[in-house]
Amino acid sequence: MEGICEQEVITPQNCRGSSKEAFETVVRRYMKDAYFIALGFVGNREDALDLSQDAFVRAYCNINRLKKGAKFFPWFYQILKNLCFSHLRKKKRQIQGLNLEDKDGNQFQIADISQWFDPEAVAERNETKDSVWKALGRLDEKHREVIILRHFQNLSYEEISKLLICNKGTITSRLYYARKRLKELLEETVKGGRQ
Repeated sequence: MEGICEQEVITPQNCRGSSKEAFETVVRRYMKDAYFIALGFVGNREDALDLSQDAFVRAYCNINRLKKGAKFFPWFYQILKNLCFSHLRKKKRQIQGLNLEDKDGNQFQIADISQWFDPEAVAERNETKDSVWKALGRLDEKHREVIILRHFQNLSYEEISKLLICNKGTITSRLYYARKRLKELLEETVKGGRQ
């Protein structure tokens, strides 16, 4: 099976002007991958759909920036990733300092992204899946990114290194630390549930 990084070469010439059909073909080819990558980053179906669509619009408007002979998806992925991370930062700023009340009327503030990461919006699932999504939401961006690309998109280390524009050694290291941190977070969840 050919990976998403090894697909056709899209040139600005066949995606601009009268050849919107060429770009529509590209959108159809990558829209599912784009949606699931965005979903992994933001944890919300509606936001993932909006962000993946926005990324295609931006790619179309800026297709002339795609270097001649370059593969489309690695270039597009950077647009999508930047939109997702920007969205998360914006949402985090919106909720920081937001005073909320718990069921007893006590005031509290949401201090970090992990507390609003909404795993229920991702899919109906059991308690184990819920714990995984919450833990994933607590990872920092670079570690969440490699987990999503490796385990949700099933990309090879080489494909991930192309998308992230870094060497395979860096990817190996990031994945090692991302998995280690994810395991720690899941263990904390299990211990917390037993108390």
